[in-house]
Amino acid sequence: MQQQISVITLGVADLVRSKRFYLEGFGWKPVFENPEIVFYQMNGLVLGTWLAAALESDVRRESRSPGAFSLAHNVTSQEGVQPLIDRLAQFGGRVLRSADAPPHGGFRGYVADPDDHAWEIAWNPAWPIAEDGRVTFAI
Repeated sequence: MQQQISVITLGVADLVRSKRFYLEGFGWKPVFENPEIVFYQMNGLVLGTWLAAALESDVRRESRSPGAFSLAHNVTSQEGVQPLIDRLAQFGGRVLRSADAPPHGGFRGYVADPDDHAWEIAWNPAWPIAEDGRVTFAI
C-alpha cells in the first residue's frame, strides 16, 4: 500500500469563523466550498473543514475534543515562526505556546484554530522546504 495521506478533515462549529482563520490567517485559498465544507488544496493532500455535526453524522460517531495531536506548518526561517503565530491569533487563533527552541533543535510554537485544533508553527534547519511547500524529512 502506498504511504500517503489524501485528506485531513477537521470538524468545525462555525464554517465562516474557521474559513477566516485559514483564509486570512494562513492565506490559504479554498478550492471548493459549500454551506457545510471547505476544501484547501495543499502540497500533496487536501485539508477539509466540515461542520462538526455533518462530519459526526458521516462518521457515525460523536466528536471528541481535540486531544493529543497537532498539525504542523513549517516555515523557511526561525524569524518566520512567531510572526505567523501572531497573525493566526489576529484571525481567530489562540496562542498555546509562544515560539521557542525545543531541546531537539529548531524553533517552534503552537496556536489553536477557532475549534481548538492545535497547529505547530515550526522551523527545522534539517528539513528542507521545496518551492511547492513540500517538506522533506532529512536528518
